[in-house]
Formats: sequence, structure tokens, C-alpha cells
Amino acid sequence: MRVLLSWRYFVVLIVTAGSSTSFYSQRQMTTPEFLQKGDTVALVATARKIELESLRPAISLLEKWGLHVVIGASIGAEEHQLAGSDSLRAADFQKMIDDPSVKAVWAAKGGYGTVRFIDAIDFTRFRHKPKWVIGFSDMTVLHSHLNNMGIETVHGIMAFNVKTATPAAIETLRKALFGETLQYNVPSHPYNKQGKVSGELVGGNLSVLYSILGSASQVDCRDKILFIEDLDEYLYHIDRMMMNLKRNGWFLHVKGVIVGGMTEMNDNQVPWGKDALQIIQDIFKDYDFPVIYNFPAGHIRDNRALIFGKRIEMDVRSDGANVTFQ
Repeated sequence: MRVLLSWRYFVVLIVTAGSSTSFYSQRQMTTPEFLQKGDTVALVATARKIELESLRPAISLLEKWGLHVVIGASIGAEEHQLAGSDSLRAADFQKMIDDPSVKAVWAAKGGYGTVRFIDAIDFTRFRHKPKWVIGFSDMTVLHSHLNNMGIETVHGIMAFNVKTATPAAIETLRKALFGETLQYNVPSHPYNKQGKVSGELVGGNLSVLYSILGSASQVDCRDKILFIEDLDEYLYHIDRMMMNLKRNGWFLHVKGVIVGGMTEMNDNQVPWGKDALQIIQDIFKDYDFPVIYNFPAGHIRDNRALIFGKRIEMDVRSDGANVTFQ
């Protein structure tokens, strides 16, 4: 047993010491097949419960795009806040990623709960024939987990959001899924840090990224461009999470950062003294990578689609910023 443990330590040291490039950052990413008319998309609830009626706009949208829709067993299921038990949600997700007729799996709603079943999923078939997994917020668990496997995913609106999302957010989701070019021109922001870099895009919801630190799903930021966004957090907790990521060395080797919506933040009776963007700016002041603030993605109506695991070019200038998916 002592020999085995020593061998494991030896391997870990080789992978992590003396290099800013990790095993994951050297991997070859796999792009799932882009959708075509006639393909089937599955709607599943990985976290909070939701009724089928709330998904009618999403179903109509998919049909308008020429796609077929299959409804998972988790839709309409209920166990307190969740869309059925952990085992039900796991079985539903497993069924859809293993079904060869399903070309994409779209999360119906966020909330909390995906992390409760992630370790029960067998990705053997999925690795062999990956498909698009779509969503944001709580779905960050799956984004990071699958990106670590070398598979690209779509960070975009949930099915539940179709009725309130902007036309631009919906259109960028369609472009991402059908393989059309994604390019964003972002207005300048006084906190932006200029620079031009290219690299793989990773990230998601800040609170979820913080919560999966140290797990098999932890995001790997080295030599990557990191995206973060969040909703309904106390400002001091934004500071706590950012300090934790800083102390874990996340920002030592990132190529750039994109900050999306920091929406509906809360403060204490005694104010923290800085808003969310100021907190983040304060953390980044000692680093020289480019940063974009107020990127149109996150818990906002104009939640533009991103492809995690895909290489992007990020160009931040005094008059604005461009993000182009390569």
C-alpha cells in the first residue's frame, strides 16, 4: 500500500509541479455534432422542479427550428424543491445521453441539484458519441465535468427562459447548436483591462465553481480564458469566493477573464463598500491578463450563448472588446 501511495504522489507531482500547463489543458477537445433539421432534443430537469406547461414556448421554438422534442421523466416530477429524487433525475439524464436518437440535452430549469447526481452518471457511451448539453447556472457542474473530459458544451438559456429571453439570446443559442459563427462586440467598460489573447473558454456560475473546488468536476483554468457570472449573492460572499479562487492560484496562469452579469446582489445592514464589479476589479488589479466586464451572459434576459471548451479570441481595446469563437 505504501508503494502505491508513493507512486500516486509521484504522478501528481509530475502533472502539477514546474509547469503552468495541466493534463487537461493539453487535451484535444471534441465538438459534438451540430444539429440539423429533423434531429431530436431532450428536455430534462436536472435541478429544480418544473411543469410541462412552462416549457411550451421552448417546445414551440425547437419545432420552429425543425427539431423534434422528447420530454424527460423529470419534467413534472417533484420532491420538495427538486424535480424528483436524485435517482430519478440521474436515470432521466442517463437515458437521454445514452439514447442515440437524441442529439442534444437541454436543461429545463436551474436552481440547485445537478451536483447531487453527477457522480452517479456513467459517461462511457457519451464519451464515444458526445452530444450537446445546454444550460447555465447550476449546469456549471456539468459544463466543467464534461469540459474536463474534453467535450464542448453550450452555456446558454434554459428551456424555461425562452419566454423571457431576448431575441438575440435565442438566436445565439440557435447559432451555437447549428454550427454558425459566434462573434460578440462588447461596449467598453471603465474597468476593462486591455489586451489580446486566444485560448479555450471555461467557467460558469461563480458560486457553483466555488462549490466544486477540490472535486472531480473542478474547472481547470490554466492557460484558459475564464468566464464568471452570478446572481443573488451577498457582496461579502462575492469577495469571499474571489479570495478563495485567488488563494487557490486560479489567476496565476489564466490568459484572460470575461465577467458576465452580476445580478441582483445583496448587501448587509452595514454596507460592504464595493459593488460586485469593484470587488472583482480589486482582485484582478495585480494581474496583467485582459478582462472584459458586463459581457451579455448570465442571469439576464440577454443571456448570449457561449461554447465552453471552444477556443476563442479575446480582444479588449479602449473602444470596446471583441470575442470570436474559432
